[in-house]
Amino acid sequence: MENGKEQILSVSDLTVLIKRLFEQNPYLSDCWVRGEISNFTRHSSGHMYFTLKDSGSRIKSVMFASKNRNLNFLPKEGMKVLIRGYVSVYERDGQYQLYVEEMQPDGIGSLYLAFQQLKERLEKEGLFLQEHKKQIPRFPKVIGVVTSPTGAAVRDIITTIRRRYPVAHVLLHPVLVQGTEAPQSIAAAIQQLNTQPELAIDVLILGRGGGSLEELWAFNEEVVARAIFASQIPVISAVGHETDFTIADFVADVRAATPTAAAELAVPHLMELFRHLDSEQQRMATALAGRMREMKRRFETLEQSPVFTRPTDRIHQLRQRIDHTENELELVLTKLAGTRNKQVNDLMQRLARRSPVERVMRTEQQFGFLLQKLSAAMTNRMTAAGTRLDRMIDKLDAYSPLQVMKRGYSLTYRVDKDKQLIRSIREVQLGDKLNVRLQDGWLDCQVWGMEEEHNRDE
Repeated sequence: MENGKEQILSVSDLTVLIKRLFEQNPYLSDCWVRGEISNFTRHSSGHMYFTLKDSGSRIKSVMFASKNRNLNFLPKEGMKVLIRGYVSVYERDGQYQLYVEEMQPDGIGSLYLAFQQLKERLEKEGLFLQEHKKQIPRFPKVIGVVTSPTGAAVRDIITTIRRRYPVAHVLLHPVLVQGTEAPQSIAAAIQQLNTQPELAIDVLILGRGGGSLEELWAFNEEVVARAIFASQIPVISAVGHETDFTIADFVADVRAATPTAAAELAVPHLMELFRHLDSEQQRMATALAGRMREMKRRFETLEQSPVFTRPTDRIHQLRQRIDHTENELELVLTKLAGTRNKQVNDLMQRLARRSPVERVMRTEQQFGFLLQKLSAAMTNRMTAAGTRLDRMIDKLDAYSPLQVMKRGYSLTYRVDKDKQLIRSIREVQLGDKLNVRLQDGWLDCQVWGMEEEHNRDE
């Protein structure tokens, strides 16, 4: 009530008021909550959004990137977790939610969960495959040791190597093996030793003494695992005791139960080598003696063989065999020559039958016969044509005007340029000069009188 009237709040004012009530509550400002993750989402900004639920209720939750950056495991859908945080109101939606400050798996430790998650991921990538494992040199000359310079592990390693194989040179690269800076220190040491070929390191021993999971955790970091996997120098891991397994053990080329065991795997035992050499020497001498006895026996056997007692027997047999072979060869060649001669004769006969000279001669004879036949036919046809031509000439000559004129007829022409033939008395006048063609010459005439034929008939 204000001035006798009820105070009216906006939605925003009411939300802010409720938010203050949450923040002023000491229990809600810092509390632990157990629940199961549901609807988990990781935004591109890095913030994690999910619902925390149990069998009776649920609450929306958010864990900002600044808080989840240090998580050593990745929350999953359905994972049961313990969360420390505070409850407040998201003003835009007017919705209360749990703001997560800290999270750890419920039931198992977060380090163990992180170990399992990293192990599963690296195994899927193939970092543990046997095909990537490198062979440990049998007789290394230089052994690199990556560990703490003050721990018991380095002492055990160096002591064991000097006792077993004093001819090897041990090169210690001191690193941190515990704490937040230890993973980078170990990985950098492995990388540095790999980039110094002048050191000629044959094998690396990576390890430390026993401890709790937290103390050994540096060897479970991904950066160390990838440095081991990328190493061109074979790596023997020796972390903790025999029951301790780290990610480094899975990635390394060989895993040793302890640092002392790693040294024993890295180098042979010199005295054992000497004993082995003595044993091998005795075996070799025994083998050579046996071999000499066997060779001697064989030599004696050969010495008694006919080859050496009657060496010419073999030569005689071979000579006889050569003679026999020569005879067989001569027979075969003779038979083969006969067969070949017969084949050649057959071929010559077939070739003669099909010779082109005979075919040409036969063709020339046929051509001469046809030519004579053609000449006779042409002569006959020419004779017949000449006879027909003479007959036609006689017929034409019978119709010639000269032949007619031989019977007393003549032809009369005008005496002018045209020499026109006169066929009627009416074509001339008295006094006209005419030319008359007779059989044997011409007459120059002049018309002195005219009388038509019908007048005479009258």
